Amino acid sequence: MAKPPGGAALRGMLSESRGAAGGPVRLFREVVSELRKVVWPSRQEATRLTLLVIAIAVAIGFFLGLIDLLFNQTLNRLILGG
Repeated sequence: MAKPPGGAALRGMLSESRGAAGGPVRLFREVVSELRKVVWPSRQEATRLTLLVIAIAVAIGFFLGLIDLLFNQTLNRLILGG
């Protein structure tokens, strides 16, 4: 089993977790820095992928609706005998 950190290592972790000097400002700068590294999709690619997600969601919704309808009819026939 790993030994928990102690001494200087623990103090360093605590100061980082408490948001050392410049907490929110430093966080904001780091977020902006990371966002500059992101490779953003082109408008065309984003539109194509959005339409793909919508199409898949509609297809899955239709499929689940069909299964629900079949289960509903099967249970109604079993319970109501009709």
